[in-house]
Amino acid sequence: MRYVSRANLKLLLDDLSGQYRVFVPVRKKDSRFYSRYEGSMDDVVIGEVRAFEPLKAFFFPAVEKVAEGFSGGSFPHEKDRPVCIVGVKACDLKGFKVLDHVFGQEDEYPDPSYIKRRAENLIISSDCTMAIETCFCLALGLKPFPQEDFDINLSPVGDGFFVFVGSDKGKQIVERHAGLFEEPGEELSSAQEKSRLRVIREVERNIEEHGVPSQDRYQGIIEKGYESAVWKDEAESCVECGACNTICPTCHCFLLYEQMKGDEEFARFRMWDSCLIKDFARVGGGDNPREHLWMRLRNRFEKKFDYFRKVADIYACTGCGRCISACPAKIDIRDVLRKLVEENE
Repeated sequence: MRYVSRANLKLLLDDLSGQYRVFVPVRKKDSRFYSRYEGSMDDVVIGEVRAFEPLKAFFFPAVEKVAEGFSGGSFPHEKDRPVCIVGVKACDLKGFKVLDHVFGQEDEYPDPSYIKRRAENLIISSDCTMAIETCFCLALGLKPFPQEDFDINLSPVGDGFFVFVGSDKGKQIVERHAGLFEEPGEELSSAQEKSRLRVIREVERNIEEHGVPSQDRYQGIIEKGYESAVWKDEAESCVECGACNTICPTCHCFLLYEQMKGDEEFARFRMWDSCLIKDFARVGGGDNPREHLWMRLRNRFEKKFDYFRKVADIYACTGCGRCISACPAKIDIRDVLRKLVEENE
Protein backbone atom coordinates (compact mmCIF):
# COMPACT_ATOMS: atom_id res chain seq x y z
CA MET A 1 0.00 0.00 0.00
CA ARG A 2 1.23 3.48 -0.94
CA TYR A 3 0.03 7.07 -0.66
CA VAL A 4 -0.19 9.66 -3.43
CA SER A 5 -0.98 13.34 -3.05
CA ARG A 6 -3.58 14.94 -5.32
CA ALA A 7 -0.81 16.98 -6.98
CA ASN A 8 1.21 13.84 -7.72
CA LEU A 9 -1.90 12.05 -8.97
CA LYS A 10 -2.21 14.81 -11.55
CA LEU A 11 1.36 14.13 -12.66
CA LEU A 12 0.52 10.43 -12.96
CA LEU A 13 -2.56 11.15 -15.09
CA ASP A 14 -0.55 13.56 -17.23
CA ASP A 15 1.90 10.79 -18.01
CA LEU A 16 -0.81 8.15 -18.59
CA SER A 17 -2.43 10.52 -21.09
CA GLY A 18 0.40 9.73 -23.48
CA GLN A 19 -0.69 6.08 -23.65
CA TYR A 20 -4.38 6.22 -22.82
CA ARG A 21 -7.43 8.36 -23.41
CA VAL A 22 -8.02 9.25 -19.76
CA PHE A 23 -11.52 9.80 -18.38
CA VAL A 24 -12.22 11.26 -14.95
CA PRO A 25 -15.43 11.84 -12.95
CA VAL A 26 -16.66 15.44 -12.71
CA ARG A 27 -19.64 16.80 -10.80
CA LYS A 28 -22.51 18.52 -12.57
CA LYS A 29 -25.13 19.70 -10.07
CA ASP A 30 -26.04 16.59 -8.04
CA SER A 31 -24.64 14.00 -10.45
CA ARG A 32 -21.21 12.82 -11.54
CA PHE A 33 -20.25 12.13 -15.15
CA TYR A 34 -17.11 10.89 -16.90
CA SER A 35 -15.27 13.55 -18.86
CA ARG A 36 -12.08 13.46 -20.92
CA TYR A 37 -9.08 14.49 -18.81
CA GLU A 38 -7.46 17.60 -20.27
CA GLY A 39 -4.70 18.23 -17.72
CA SER A 40 -6.72 19.98 -15.01
CA MET A 41 -7.89 18.51 -11.70
CA ASP A 42 -10.10 21.48 -10.80
CA ASP A 43 -13.47 19.78 -11.41
CA VAL A 44 -12.38 16.18 -10.82
CA VAL A 45 -14.20 14.36 -7.98
CA ILE A 46 -12.42 11.11 -7.11
CA GLY A 47 -14.43 9.57 -4.33
CA GLU A 48 -18.01 10.59 -3.60
CA VAL A 49 -20.31 8.12 -5.45
CA ARG A 50 -20.56 6.32 -8.79
CA ALA A 51 -20.91 8.28 -12.02
CA PHE A 52 -24.36 8.46 -13.58
CA GLU A 53 -23.37 6.56 -16.74
CA PRO A 54 -22.34 2.92 -16.32
CA LEU A 55 -18.79 1.65 -16.80
CA LYS A 56 -20.01 -0.82 -19.46
CA ALA A 57 -20.14 2.04 -22.00
CA PHE A 58 -16.32 1.96 -22.22
CA PHE A 59 -16.20 -1.78 -22.93
CA PHE A 60 -19.51 -2.36 -24.70
CA PRO A 61 -20.39 0.95 -26.41
CA ALA A 62 -24.00 2.00 -26.97
CA VAL A 63 -23.41 2.04 -30.74
CA GLU A 64 -20.42 0.34 -32.33
CA LYS A 65 -19.34 -0.53 -35.87
CA VAL A 66 -18.42 -4.21 -35.80
CA ALA A 67 -17.81 -4.97 -39.48
CA GLU A 68 -17.14 -3.22 -42.76
CA GLY A 69 -18.00 -5.03 -45.96
CA PHE A 70 -17.03 -8.66 -46.37
CA SER A 71 -13.25 -8.29 -46.30
CA GLY A 72 -12.73 -9.98 -42.93
CA GLY A 73 -9.45 -10.24 -41.08
CA SER A 74 -9.65 -6.76 -39.58
CA PHE A 75 -11.53 -5.09 -36.78
CA PRO A 76 -12.83 -1.51 -37.22
CA HIS A 77 -11.50 -0.30 -33.86
CA GLU A 78 -8.24 -2.19 -33.61
CA LYS A 79 -6.15 1.00 -33.89
CA ASP A 80 -8.06 2.96 -31.25
CA ARG A 81 -6.03 4.05 -28.24
CA PRO A 82 -7.12 2.27 -25.05
CA VAL A 83 -8.83 4.20 -22.28
CA CYS A 84 -7.99 4.74 -18.63
CA ILE A 85 -11.10 5.23 -16.50
CA VAL A 86 -10.53 6.91 -13.14
CA GLY A 87 -12.83 6.85 -10.11
CA VAL A 88 -14.68 3.60 -10.93
CA LYS A 89 -16.77 2.26 -8.04
CA ALA A 90 -17.25 -1.27 -6.71
CA CYS A 91 -20.83 -1.50 -8.00
CA ASP A 92 -19.61 -0.95 -11.56
CA LEU A 93 -16.73 -3.39 -11.19
CA LYS A 94 -19.18 -6.14 -10.29
CA GLY A 95 -20.67 -5.64 -13.74
CA PHE A 96 -17.55 -7.27 -15.19
CA LYS A 97 -18.61 -10.61 -13.71
CA VAL A 98 -21.75 -10.54 -15.82
CA LEU A 99 -20.24 -9.02 -18.98
CA ASP A 100 -17.25 -11.38 -18.87
CA HIS A 101 -19.63 -14.32 -18.70
CA VAL A 102 -21.68 -13.03 -21.64
CA PHE A 103 -18.95 -11.76 -23.96
CA GLY A 104 -16.69 -14.58 -23.18
CA GLN A 105 -13.23 -14.65 -21.77
CA GLU A 106 -13.80 -18.40 -21.48
CA ASP A 107 -16.55 -18.78 -24.05
CA GLU A 108 -16.15 -20.75 -27.25
CA TYR A 109 -16.90 -17.62 -29.29
CA PRO A 110 -15.44 -14.63 -27.38
CA ASP A 111 -16.39 -11.16 -28.53
CA PRO A 112 -13.18 -9.64 -29.99
CA SER A 113 -14.19 -6.04 -29.30
CA TYR A 114 -14.96 -6.63 -25.64
CA ILE A 115 -11.97 -8.91 -25.03
CA LYS A 116 -9.59 -6.38 -26.59
CA ARG A 117 -10.86 -3.57 -24.39
CA ARG A 118 -10.73 -5.70 -21.25
CA ALA A 119 -7.11 -6.55 -21.97
CA GLU A 120 -5.92 -3.06 -22.92
CA ASN A 121 -7.98 -0.59 -20.90
CA LEU A 122 -6.86 0.58 -17.47
CA ILE A 123 -9.10 0.79 -14.39
CA ILE A 124 -8.15 3.21 -11.60
CA SER A 125 -11.02 2.73 -9.19
CA SER A 126 -11.83 4.59 -6.00
CA ASP A 127 -13.72 4.21 -2.72
CA CYS A 128 -17.11 5.80 -2.25
CA THR A 129 -16.80 8.58 0.32
CA MET A 130 -20.56 9.11 0.62
CA ALA A 131 -23.82 7.37 -0.22
CA ILE A 132 -26.85 8.73 -2.00
CA GLU A 133 -30.43 7.70 -1.27
CA THR A 134 -30.51 5.05 -4.00
CA CYS A 135 -27.37 3.14 -2.92
CA PHE A 136 -27.95 -0.41 -1.63
CA CYS A 137 -24.77 -2.30 -2.65
CA LEU A 138 -24.42 -4.00 0.74
CA ALA A 139 -27.65 -5.93 0.09
CA LEU A 140 -25.93 -7.52 -2.93
CA GLY A 141 -22.84 -8.56 -0.98
CA LEU A 142 -20.67 -5.61 -2.02
CA LYS A 143 -18.75 -3.07 0.01
CA PRO A 144 -18.75 0.63 -0.98
CA PHE A 145 -15.08 0.30 -1.84
CA PRO A 146 -13.47 -1.89 -4.54
CA GLN A 147 -11.94 -5.19 -3.50
CA GLU A 148 -11.25 -6.80 -6.90
CA ASP A 149 -11.28 -6.29 -10.69
CA PHE A 150 -9.25 -3.06 -10.64
CA ASP A 151 -5.68 -2.25 -11.66
CA ILE A 152 -5.19 0.50 -9.07
CA ASN A 153 -7.59 1.64 -6.37
CA LEU A 154 -7.55 5.10 -4.78
CA SER A 155 -8.91 5.46 -1.26
CA PRO A 156 -9.33 9.20 -0.50
CA VAL A 157 -7.87 10.40 2.78
CA GLY A 158 -6.45 13.75 3.79
CA ASP A 159 -5.20 15.67 0.76
CA GLY A 160 -4.47 12.53 -1.22
CA PHE A 161 -5.20 8.85 -1.65
CA PHE A 162 -4.15 5.48 -0.34
CA VAL A 163 -3.07 3.40 -3.33
CA PHE A 164 -3.90 -0.31 -3.62
CA VAL A 165 -2.54 -2.41 -6.48
CA GLY A 166 -4.91 -4.98 -7.96
CA SER A 167 -3.12 -6.33 -11.05
CA ASP A 168 0.27 -6.77 -12.67
CA LYS A 169 -0.56 -3.85 -14.94
CA GLY A 170 -1.25 -1.65 -11.93
CA LYS A 171 1.92 -2.84 -10.21
CA GLN A 172 4.02 -1.91 -13.23
CA ILE A 173 2.53 1.58 -13.34
CA VAL A 174 3.19 2.20 -9.64
CA GLU A 175 6.76 0.89 -9.94
CA ARG A 176 7.42 2.97 -13.05
CA HIS A 177 6.27 6.12 -11.20
CA ALA A 178 7.71 5.21 -7.79
CA GLY A 179 8.82 8.77 -7.12
CA LEU A 180 5.21 9.95 -6.98
CA PHE A 181 4.28 7.65 -4.10
CA GLU A 182 5.18 7.54 -0.41
CA GLU A 183 4.54 5.44 2.67
CA PRO A 184 1.34 6.43 4.55
CA GLY A 185 1.48 7.23 8.26
CA GLU A 186 -0.61 5.56 10.98
CA GLU A 187 -2.78 8.65 11.37
CA LEU A 188 -3.84 8.47 7.74
CA SER A 189 -4.53 4.74 8.02
CA SER A 190 -6.90 5.37 10.93
CA ALA A 191 -8.70 8.13 9.00
CA GLN A 192 -9.13 5.86 5.99
CA GLU A 193 -10.68 3.07 8.06
CA LYS A 194 -13.09 5.53 9.70
CA SER A 195 -14.13 6.89 6.29
CA ARG A 196 -14.94 3.42 4.99
CA LEU A 197 -16.96 2.55 8.10
CA ARG A 198 -18.89 5.81 7.88
CA VAL A 199 -19.98 5.11 4.29
CA ILE A 200 -20.95 1.53 5.19
CA ARG A 201 -23.24 2.92 7.90
CA GLU A 202 -24.81 5.34 5.39
CA VAL A 203 -25.65 2.49 3.01
CA GLU A 204 -26.95 0.38 5.91
CA ARG A 205 -29.34 3.21 6.82
CA ASN A 206 -30.62 3.29 3.22
CA ILE A 207 -31.24 -0.45 3.32
CA GLU A 208 -33.02 -0.25 6.67
CA GLU A 209 -35.21 2.70 5.65
CA HIS A 210 -36.37 0.96 2.46
CA GLY A 211 -36.62 -2.52 3.94
CA VAL A 212 -34.30 -3.96 1.31
CA PRO A 213 -33.80 -7.72 1.79
CA SER A 214 -30.27 -9.08 1.49
CA GLN A 215 -29.33 -11.35 -1.41
CA ASP A 216 -29.36 -14.49 0.73
CA ARG A 217 -33.17 -14.16 0.66
CA TYR A 218 -33.53 -13.86 -3.14
CA GLN A 219 -33.06 -17.47 -4.14
CA GLY A 220 -36.22 -18.83 -5.73
CA ILE A 221 -38.31 -15.67 -5.32
CA ILE A 222 -38.82 -15.20 -9.08
CA GLU A 223 -39.95 -18.78 -9.66
CA LYS A 224 -42.23 -18.68 -6.63
CA GLY A 225 -43.55 -15.27 -7.60
CA TYR A 226 -43.83 -15.92 -11.33
CA GLU A 227 -47.60 -15.30 -11.30
CA SER A 228 -47.45 -12.62 -8.61
CA ALA A 229 -49.68 -9.55 -8.91
CA VAL A 230 -46.53 -7.48 -8.34
CA TRP A 231 -45.64 -7.57 -12.04
CA LYS A 232 -48.93 -6.13 -13.27
CA ASP A 233 -49.07 -3.61 -10.45
CA GLU A 234 -45.60 -2.24 -11.20
CA ALA A 235 -46.08 -2.33 -14.97
CA GLU A 236 -49.11 -0.03 -14.76
CA SER A 237 -46.80 2.97 -14.33
CA CYS A 238 -44.02 1.77 -16.68
CA VAL A 239 -43.69 3.91 -19.82
CA GLU A 240 -41.59 1.33 -21.72
CA CYS A 241 -38.68 3.74 -22.21
CA GLY A 242 -35.91 1.19 -21.51
CA ALA A 243 -33.95 3.59 -19.30
CA CYS A 244 -33.49 0.91 -16.64
CA ASN A 245 -31.77 -1.34 -19.20
CA THR A 246 -29.48 1.24 -20.76
CA ILE A 247 -28.31 2.71 -17.45
CA CYS A 248 -27.70 -0.67 -15.79
CA PRO A 249 -24.05 -1.79 -15.48
CA THR A 250 -24.95 -5.44 -16.19
CA CYS A 251 -27.64 -5.26 -18.92
CA HIS A 252 -26.01 -6.31 -22.18
CA CYS A 253 -28.65 -7.12 -24.82
CA PHE A 254 -28.02 -5.71 -28.27
CA LEU A 255 -29.22 -5.81 -31.86
CA LEU A 256 -27.29 -5.81 -35.13
CA TYR A 257 -28.18 -3.76 -38.18
CA GLU A 258 -26.59 -2.96 -41.54
CA GLN A 259 -26.16 0.45 -43.07
CA MET A 260 -25.37 0.93 -46.74
CA LYS A 261 -22.73 3.29 -48.08
CA GLY A 262 -23.40 3.81 -51.74
CA ASP A 263 -24.69 0.88 -53.80
CA GLU A 264 -22.14 -1.78 -52.87
CA GLU A 265 -20.53 -1.09 -49.51
CA PHE A 266 -22.10 -1.65 -46.14
CA ALA A 267 -21.18 -1.53 -42.46
CA ARG A 268 -22.65 -3.58 -39.64
CA PHE A 269 -23.39 -1.90 -36.31
CA ARG A 270 -24.23 -3.16 -32.86
CA MET A 271 -26.40 -1.08 -30.52
CA TRP A 272 -27.90 -1.55 -27.08
CA ASP A 273 -31.37 -3.04 -26.93
CA SER A 274 -33.94 -3.19 -24.14
CA CYS A 275 -36.04 -6.16 -23.02
CA LEU A 276 -38.73 -3.71 -21.87
CA ILE A 277 -39.42 -2.66 -25.47
CA LYS A 278 -42.29 -4.57 -27.10
CA ASP A 279 -40.40 -5.48 -30.28
CA PHE A 280 -37.46 -6.94 -28.36
CA ALA A 281 -38.86 -10.50 -28.27
CA ARG A 282 -41.00 -10.34 -31.42
CA VAL A 283 -40.24 -13.18 -33.85
CA GLY A 284 -40.94 -13.92 -37.50
CA GLY A 285 -44.64 -13.83 -38.32
CA GLY A 286 -45.24 -11.19 -35.65
CA ASP A 287 -45.66 -13.50 -32.66
CA ASN A 288 -44.40 -12.21 -29.32
CA PRO A 289 -43.85 -14.54 -26.32
CA ARG A 290 -43.88 -11.49 -24.03
CA GLU A 291 -46.76 -9.56 -25.53
CA HIS A 292 -47.71 -7.66 -22.38
CA LEU A 293 -45.55 -5.07 -20.64
CA TRP A 294 -45.82 -6.81 -17.26
CA MET A 295 -44.30 -9.93 -18.84
CA ARG A 296 -41.34 -7.91 -20.07
CA LEU A 297 -40.89 -6.32 -16.66
CA ARG A 298 -40.93 -9.77 -15.09
CA ASN A 299 -38.40 -10.98 -17.65
CA ARG A 300 -35.94 -8.29 -16.57
CA PHE A 301 -36.10 -9.45 -12.97
CA GLU A 302 -36.07 -13.11 -13.97
CA LYS A 303 -32.80 -12.70 -15.82
CA LYS A 304 -31.12 -10.73 -13.02
CA PHE A 305 -32.31 -12.74 -10.04
CA ASP A 306 -32.95 -16.22 -11.42
CA TYR A 307 -31.16 -16.92 -14.72
CA PHE A 308 -27.74 -15.53 -13.79
CA ARG A 309 -27.92 -17.10 -10.36
CA LYS A 310 -28.29 -20.46 -12.09
CA VAL A 311 -25.76 -20.10 -14.91
CA ALA A 312 -23.05 -17.94 -13.31
CA ASP A 313 -23.75 -18.15 -9.56
CA ILE A 314 -24.23 -14.38 -9.33
CA TYR A 315 -27.12 -11.96 -9.11
CA ALA A 316 -26.96 -9.56 -12.06
CA CYS A 317 -27.67 -6.50 -9.92
CA THR A 318 -25.00 -4.39 -8.24
CA GLY A 319 -27.08 -2.21 -5.93
CA CYS A 320 -25.94 0.94 -7.71
CA GLY A 321 -29.48 2.37 -7.80
CA ARG A 322 -29.12 3.87 -11.29
CA CYS A 323 -32.38 2.33 -12.51
CA ILE A 324 -34.22 3.96 -9.60
CA SER A 325 -32.83 7.38 -10.52
CA ALA A 326 -33.45 6.96 -14.26
CA CYS A 327 -37.01 5.61 -14.14
CA PRO A 328 -39.58 8.33 -14.99
CA ALA A 329 -42.30 6.12 -13.49
CA LYS A 330 -40.44 5.86 -10.16
CA ILE A 331 -40.40 2.06 -10.22
CA ASP A 332 -38.04 1.09 -7.42
CA ILE A 333 -36.19 -2.22 -7.76
CA ARG A 334 -35.79 -2.35 -3.98
CA ASP A 335 -39.56 -2.27 -3.45
CA VAL A 336 -40.12 -5.03 -6.01
CA LEU A 337 -37.55 -7.27 -4.32
CA ARG A 338 -39.03 -6.59 -0.90
CA LYS A 339 -42.56 -7.42 -2.07
CA LEU A 340 -41.43 -10.66 -3.73
CA VAL A 341 -39.49 -11.79 -0.67
CA GLU A 342 -42.40 -10.98 1.66
CA GLU A 343 -44.84 -12.88 -0.55
CA ASN A 344 -42.73 -16.01 -0.96
CA GLU A 345 -40.75 -16.60 2.20
